[in-house]
Amino acid sequence: MATIGRDRKDAALDAIAELIHERAEDIAAANAADVATATAAGERFALVDRLTLTPARIAGLSAAVRAIRALPDPVGETVRESRLDNGLELTKVRVPLGVIAIIYEARPNVTVDAAALCVKSGNACILRGSRMAVNTNAALLAVVREALAAAGLPADAVQSLDPDRQALAELIADPHAADVVIPRGGEQLKAFLLENSRIPVLAAAGGNCHVYIDAAADPAKAIPIAVNAKVDRPSACNAAETLLVHRERADLVPELREALESAGVEVLGDEAAWATEFLDMKIGLRVVDSLDEALDHIATYGTSHSEAIVTEDEAAAERFVREVDAAAVYVNASTRFTDGGEYGMGAEIGISTNRLHARGPVGLEELTTTKYVVRGDGQIR
Repeated sequence: MATIGRDRKDAALDAIAELIHERAEDIAAANAADVATATAAGERFALVDRLTLTPARIAGLSAAVRAIRALPDPVGETVRESRLDNGLELTKVRVPLGVIAIIYEARPNVTVDAAALCVKSGNACILRGSRMAVNTNAALLAVVREALAAAGLPADAVQSLDPDRQALAELIADPHAADVVIPRGGEQLKAFLLENSRIPVLAAAGGNCHVYIDAAADPAKAIPIAVNAKVDRPSACNAAETLLVHRERADLVPELREALESAGVEVLGDEAAWATEFLDMKIGLRVVDSLDEALDHIATYGTSHSEAIVTEDEAAAERFVREVDAAAVYVNASTRFTDGGEYGMGAEIGISTNRLHARGPVGLEELTTTKYVVRGDGQIR
């Protein structure tokens, strides 16, 4: 996969996108079976929402593959080059990571996003979805592998692992099985991988995200941003879970509460709510006395995912941007934009909150590493 040129990889992505479109009804039927099982089992709203592939979401899968296909190939890109005093020509270039194991829960869209991103970036991947999405994942994997073969690429560049926990334990115990493990799921899954994996783990964190309405906030921006950040898709990790309001803008609280409750959101004010990633139509609300108190709250309860400030005070905005420790920080915009597709990356495998290698949406560039190529003319040291 590392040596395949862009034209062949793009042809494979075209084939995947087209086959998803052609098999949309089959994919929907497989997904309906999984959703029915999850609903009958009484699974929570956030999980069922993530599991569900509506016709629009299936079309979105195909569109995401085409968006990835349109992006530049990162493999072979020159990151830096220089000529040393001894005449050596030094070039730093992008190369694939290798074999990537993606472990995810009830998110069947990851099957397509991960496969497409790995193909484009010259990686092979091992996909391990949850048992809850077994029918949907199987239908999507079959489409991907058939398209790869039709385009003349090895179908085994995208493989699956049985959702059995023992199979996962055996995989991550072998440091030669893959080059990196990327989890896309709840905190228990990530904790299990971080504790047990002998393969490096690139963790995508949970999202206890905040919207802070500053003393200098414009109400015409603050209320729509707060509602969108919570309501647009509450099961997403970039949805806001706590709303912080400066005391000088406490006059907005009744209107904020009314707007949220009218949209079906339960507004909670107790301290227990501040530490909770609801992934549901619930949000914590706290009135703070200062920007300092808002920053302290975010440092205490945030998960370094996505944080937003609504303000017309440029100094307050710059301080928020500088001091908040998060993969994405917003000024006068909703946290819901933290997404590979929204960032022009086509899609993503997850949102990394790591400080090493990759932070933020994990897209094509983040699925590469680098190597130095040194060209000489007989130099010795």
